[in-house]
Amino acid sequence: MKVAVNMSPKILPRTAHKTARRMPVSAAVYAVLIALLLVAPLIIAVAGQAFYLDLITRLLIIAIAVASLNFMVGCGGMISLGHAAYLGIGAYSVGIPAYYEIHNGFVHLGLALGCSALFALITGAVCLRTRGLYFILITLAFAQMLYFTLVSIDEYGADDGLLIERRSDFGFLDLDSPAVLYYAVLATLLLFLFALHRMTLARFGRILFAAKHNDTRMQSIGFDTYKYRLVCYVISGAMCGVAGFLLGNFTHFISPEMMDWTRSAELIFMLVIGGAGALFAPVTGASAFLLLEEFLSGWTVHWHLIFGLLLIALVLFAGQGGLHGALQRLDRRLGRGRGIETHRPA
Repeated sequence: MKVAVNMSPKILPRTAHKTARRMPVSAAVYAVLIALLLVAPLIIAVAGQAFYLDLITRLLIIAIAVASLNFMVGCGGMISLGHAAYLGIGAYSVGIPAYYEIHNGFVHLGLALGCSALFALITGAVCLRTRGLYFILITLAFAQMLYFTLVSIDEYGADDGLLIERRSDFGFLDLDSPAVLYYAVLATLLLFLFALHRMTLARFGRILFAAKHNDTRMQSIGFDTYKYRLVCYVISGAMCGVAGFLLGNFTHFISPEMMDWTRSAELIFMLVIGGAGALFAPVTGASAFLLLEEFLSGWTVHWHLIFGLLLIALVLFAGQGGLHGALQRLDRRLGRGRGIETHRPA
């Protein structure tokens, strides 16, 4: 007599079909990083080291600019060597109205968004007709045109720059308080990262990502990839303009040097260090770059040489994918999955 054995998972022990999952190392690192950023002003106040709050605030502002570039590179495959132009536009949107005694924060922010988006729309309409090296060179050319235009305007300080006597006035938000400015910057960064993550996972991001890998096929099935790239380019420029708005308020100073091509190259380098396409790459990349720069410059007058060697070693050690890629490889070795990843829709 045969006895039927029911092998349904319903009667098997729970441990037989339950897979233990641990938090990936990358997720744990980013969670700790966010937690530290949330309590940083409190820790710094207790330690009595106000300088470090300014350092982290500047770091987060630059991370916003890198995040906007990350959207272009990670989703659209567009590498711009003129992205710092939007930092300058945002900063001058604060400085020029302040020069005429206009301190309304909503006016400053509106100008930063509007002027950055308009400049991106005009230049992007031309740049996106090209690909590869030609695209990089045309973005560089447009940014340098803007740079030399501002250098030639003596009314706004030309190459010497322009002081901003008062920060943007929002009424309910006192940006003169270092802690308030810090949390405003942090909130902006987290909001932008969330928005970029959602756009990446949406239909818009998937189309951009697909066009990045096979533009011809996407066009053949009816998608106007040029328009999608242009929208991505404008969004990225507008977000970087907000970073410039925050930078102008933070530094109390603006100059054409903010939009020089070397600044754009630094943004690209930060993105490479963090890992292009990763959600938190802007934060980790900007942190590694700026903290190394800060501490080495206070240690020796020959810090440029050491800084360059350390950056090269960091890129070589992290390998493909930057710091995020190194964390993912560690996740796989520990059997904890792929961790946090974005700008690479499935």
